[in-house]
Amino acid sequence: MKGEQQRSRSGWLAITGLLLLSALPVLGGVLRLGEVGAVPESRPPLASSVAIVAHIVATSVYCILGAFQFSPALRIRRGWHRTAGRALIPAGFLSGLSAVWLAVFFGGPSDERALAMIRLVFAVAMTLFLVLGALAITRRDFTGHGAWMTRAFAIAVTGGTQALVVVVWAIPFGEVDVVGETWLVATGFVINSVVAELLTRRRSDRLTRGVPGHGALR
Repeated sequence: MKGEQQRSRSGWLAITGLLLLSALPVLGGVLRLGEVGAVPESRPPLASSVAIVAHIVATSVYCILGAFQFSPALRIRRGWHRTAGRALIPAGFLSGLSAVWLAVFFGGPSDERALAMIRLVFAVAMTLFLVLGALAITRRDFTGHGAWMTRAFAIAVTGGTQALVVVVWAIPFGEVDVVGETWLVATGFVINSVVAELLTRRRSDRLTRGVPGHGALR
């Protein structure tokens, strides 16, 4: 009983952390929605405007709803997990594919090409992980499904990590230029990807040893 309570508590702590990590990019996205098309001189093409709105909405839904998929208490409720997953996978695909579009067709000025390329690489990776996660669940490979979805989610919430990395860098070193931003954005992606890989390996090791674990963050 005590062990179940500890797992439930740790699960909700993980969800709270993920929601806080998602808060910065979600709030930034909401503010960005108000700016799209507000200034005629800087208004993006219609297709890119649609992609921006789609990316912000889909990523917000994916990050907020996806955080609850890591709760051990909710994961054992098959109805919840399955229903939420049916909304999450399309939202994840829309988030990843719109990010690909924006990186390719709305990547910014020439000095931001490297930054756009980094975002493109990880947007493609996120989309691929979602495909592999969806295929795994059709084979009833629940361990593989959880691992691929964890990797995809880690990329989706990288905006929060990147914001923290930029703040930590800017406090001692001052304003970040384009080159610095490129490196810091890449660092955020790498940090989240490494953490996701460590979590999936830890969960795989627990399952190999026969230790029960209901949460993807355990």
